[in-house]
Amino acid sequence: MSAIKDKVVAITGASSGIGAATALLLAEGGAKVVLGARGEHRLRQLAERIELAGGRCAWACADVRRRQDVSQLVELACARYGKLDVLINNAGIGPISPLDELRIDDWEDMVDVNIKGVLYGIHAALPVFRAQGFGHFINTASTAAHRIVPNMAVYAASKAAVRAISEGLRQEAGDKLRVTVISPGFTRTHFAESMTNQAVKAQITASMETFAMPPEAVARAIVFAIEQPADVDVGEIIVRPTAQG
Repeated sequence: MSAIKDKVVAITGASSGIGAATALLLAEGGAKVVLGARGEHRLRQLAERIELAGGRCAWACADVRRRQDVSQLVELACARYGKLDVLINNAGIGPISPLDELRIDDWEDMVDVNIKGVLYGIHAALPVFRAQGFGHFINTASTAAHRIVPNMAVYAASKAAVRAISEGLRQEAGDKLRVTVISPGFTRTHFAESMTNQAVKAQITASMETFAMPPEAVARAIVFAIEQPADVDVGEIIVRPTAQG
């Protein structure tokens, strides 16, 4: 992974799941990682783990629902390491439920985190990338953006929006910036924690224990996109368990 050595990579939703696995893999390859998430305890533990292994990292509590938090994470990367090579807009939630339950608070949370959080990341990093003359956005969508199933209408819509925003950004980016969408399938993460429908939560948790893939599988896909030459833009990677329909 010599191609990622000394790259500065900021990650939202970094304290667990795909974000944490990606941070660990990047740090192992010599990247300087800047970690952002809401939970200070998990963030601190992850940073200590990276540093004990000889990696370099910085971290800050960041809620992507707050534009200033995302801007401050990008500012931290630039202040600490002098540049930002990659922003991974990874933070996401999935309190899925049937539309008939009218859980509008959950719908609004998915819009705020999954869509607006990505837009806030673009708002924070795009001027930095333009000034540098290089940069790479990696936005986490989902296989739900490709295949709609019951209970996931709003979640799928939010992830389809991530794909649409990313494609528009890619077309506007020019030949100096790169944009990649990562669409994971069922992954062994804390995805179910945000669910307020207990029956759906139990079903998802049981399925996760049966056939979900480890977050390291998605992390490897992200690293693959980053380590490509500067003139190669990996537009989208879909990675799912073989058992997923």
